[in-house]
Amino acid sequence: MDRPYPEPIKHREIGFRNPHPDPQQARSAVLILADVEGIVSASIPDRSSNTIHISYDLSRICLRVVEALLFELGFHLDNSLLSKLKRALHYYTEENELESLGITRDQDHSTREIFMRCYRCKSHGCRDERPDYWRKYL
Repeated sequence: MDRPYPEPIKHREIGFRNPHPDPQQARSAVLILADVEGIVSASIPDRSSNTIHISYDLSRICLRVVEALLFELGFHLDNSLLSKLKRALHYYTEENELESLGITRDQDHSTREIFMRCYRCKSHGCRDERPDYWRKYL
């Protein structure tokens, strides 16, 4: 069955800026984004580069959510004037494309799912090891 529109796969470049505690922000970001639902591919163009190339399915995730995830995880995104302009243009066109395709999704829900998945994978002392019946005990 032919669709009137092509598959909504987008290819974008995300830049990072220094200084940052992790000297290889791009590598760390690629490792995190590899497990995110909706990301088709994430790669580093060359070893010395401080940018990543991502491809994602717009019907499942958008650039705004990807960048919000990276920002919340502590990555320093490039905020030069040119990057801000590109970012605003991508956000605007993606919102319009989603609206014209009739794709509605709860952005808060998808963002929450991404953050919950990353939180569960991290090792930290915030887990309650007690059995369920002890947690509900008053």
